[in-house]
Amino acid sequence: MARDEEVLHLRDRLSRLRSLPLLRGARLSGELERLQRQLERIAAEPTDEDIWRSVELARHPDRPYTLDYVERMLEDWVELHGDRSRADDAALVTGLGRANGRTVALIGHQKGRDIHERTKRNFGMAYPEGYQKAMRVMELADRHGFPLITLVDTPGAYPGVAAEQHGQGGAIAWSQALMARLKIPVVSCIIGEGGSGGAIAIALADRVLMQQNAIYSVISPEGCAAILWRDAAEARKAAAAFKPDALHCLELGVIDAIVPEPADGAHTDPDAAARLLADSLGEALEELHGVPGDELRRRRRARFRSMGALQEPSLTQAGT
Repeated sequence: MARDEEVLHLRDRLSRLRSLPLLRGARLSGELERLQRQLERIAAEPTDEDIWRSVELARHPDRPYTLDYVERMLEDWVELHGDRSRADDAALVTGLGRANGRTVALIGHQKGRDIHERTKRNFGMAYPEGYQKAMRVMELADRHGFPLITLVDTPGAYPGVAAEQHGQGGAIAWSQALMARLKIPVVSCIIGEGGSGGAIAIALADRVLMQQNAIYSVISPEGCAAILWRDAAEARKAAAAFKPDALHCLELGVIDAIVPEPADGAHTDPDAAARLLADSLGEALEELHGVPGDELRRRRRARFRSMGALQEPSLTQAGT
């Protein structure tokens, strides 16, 4: 049933119930309250247009990237380069800085502003070398007891032949496994696009935040549309179906909180967006401060293992 039709149906039912003589007392009152709550939920539900607007704002070319936030949130920033093996992947930025007087390690995707920088940074799509560099900094932070912040903004890990030859899938898996073992507080925030394995590789955290107009999904709307309808032009329809926006991710339980943005998007006021993000990150780190490392690791593992649901097939289904 379409959204408008469902609203009309509920309103009609609510009107008819209210016109009944109050003979059933509490039972009728409870039904009225339930219908009213259902209407309020639908009214608060993002529309298909709201969801697509989040997709557009998450991809806005002027949206703040990791280094924009680093400049505004951290002092004494020192960027660390290279994976000490093959290369320095510019799609992932890593380093150390101070936030509110506390040394933190930071890892984040960086897309680039002009075509030259975007090409250099591969549009924020990391090679295995990028995740190996990130793991090097994760281990450094763990060894010295520095909290870890990760900022996610990528369409996904780079899917090219060279990346696969260098072990892309393995690098993503190793990064997740390492994050699951860390004994330091880890806070992640999706600040733009949170695309598939490229995102979760650095987002296995104690607290996962998401900016108001960011998106987080296992596939892009265009990729989903190409699979379901063999037409990437149906991306808007796909986004409405799998709902990658912040409100639905919070409802699904894959994030812990939504970070507010300036009214028309983070790109309209990067300074304000940075203040809001810094406040949310600071609150999350404060909540985790003092929790023993073994307990952090135990909770983190339990959290991600509990996500999703497994349904065993029935004998009838198994035989068909």
